[in-house]
Amino acid sequence: METPGSQTSLHRANLERVVRAVRMAGSLTQAEIARSTGLSAATVSNIVRELKDGGTVEVTPTSAGGRRARSVSLSGDAGIVIGVDFGHTHLRVAIGNLAHQVLAEESEPLDVDASSAEGFGRAEHLVNRLIETTGISPAKVIGVGLGVPGPIDVESGTLGSTSILPGWTGINPSQELAGRLGVPVYVDNDANLGALGELVWGSGRGVRDLAYIKVASGVGAGLVIDGHIYRGPGGTAGEIGHITLDEAGPVCRCGNRGCLETFTAARYVLPLLMPSHGPDLTMERVVQLAREGDPGCRRVIGDVGRHIGSGVANLCNLLNPSRVVLGGSLAEAGELVLGPIRDSVSRYAIPSAARQLSVLPGALGGRAEVLGALALVLSEMGDSTLLESTLPAATPAFT
Repeated sequence: METPGSQTSLHRANLERVVRAVRMAGSLTQAEIARSTGLSAATVSNIVRELKDGGTVEVTPTSAGGRRARSVSLSGDAGIVIGVDFGHTHLRVAIGNLAHQVLAEESEPLDVDASSAEGFGRAEHLVNRLIETTGISPAKVIGVGLGVPGPIDVESGTLGSTSILPGWTGINPSQELAGRLGVPVYVDNDANLGALGELVWGSGRGVRDLAYIKVASGVGAGLVIDGHIYRGPGGTAGEIGHITLDEAGPVCRCGNRGCLETFTAARYVLPLLMPSHGPDLTMERVVQLAREGDPGCRRVIGDVGRHIGSGVANLCNLLNPSRVVLGGSLAEAGELVLGPIRDSVSRYAIPSAARQLSVLPGALGGRAEVLGALALVLSEMGDSTLLESTLPAATPAFT
């Protein structure tokens, strides 16, 4: 029997610390594992050898600082994770392993507002098709990450705003998809998953705190503090779109006037250009025309950037992040939008916070959310379960 403070329980805890560090980073050298866990080099070496013998990790030669080193990653056979991303107009699914390798990915058009039943049915079909195509055993799947374009109520697990997805009223997305796929499902909103995706695979790599800003039909922010998504007690942290810019401005869907969203989201911005550019205009097209030199589109993109910058300045003053990553199609505008964001931050943020901030476009584009869904499973899954599936029940207590 393991007792608190015993050699066996201490060894088990150290095993889990090493697995957790490798799981979140994708791969680490043994020296990096020692630094991130606080364990001695000798202890890390012993644990890595044990995990390798048990099939939990793989060790490959590499170099670090010009010296030979050993890179440690979770075994590709240790388990499979699946990411599912519901956008307003698409469904995207990705399959990956615990070594942060994406094995398959596919997307298809979908009007997610129409029916939750149709959306989940399409997701189930696409997941099963990708599993069959890749030849992966369904028994290897240990969890699914699910992204939805709306805030999740922490207590009930349901979508917190029916005005965003009216066809999903009363639906618990995690329970619904878990019932169809038969594995644990972890759910979060698209902005949080975009932040996780960029943190693990994209423009957020190497930092412990960032804000991911996504501008689409609404405006949201995923907040990463000390390497972890910050959701708040009710799960609504990051609703930057409802910062008030003008108390006499347009009425927002939240009921207030002049929210940031009413000056930046597609539903408010596109009508400004439709009289001159036609009724079928999309934000993607606006960005393309702006990059080609269209003066009206460049003006609108610049105004949107300045308004976003005002919201980012508020984040700087409150949270002092070191990096802001702009996601979604708007990021494709490059300096046409990033420059005005930086200008507003310089004007409205505390100077010390503004100097420390870098504003970058997302590196993952439309894949940020589905890769973030994979990262969500990696961050939420239990290390104990993974160890029990790969290591013998009894382990030597040499650490």
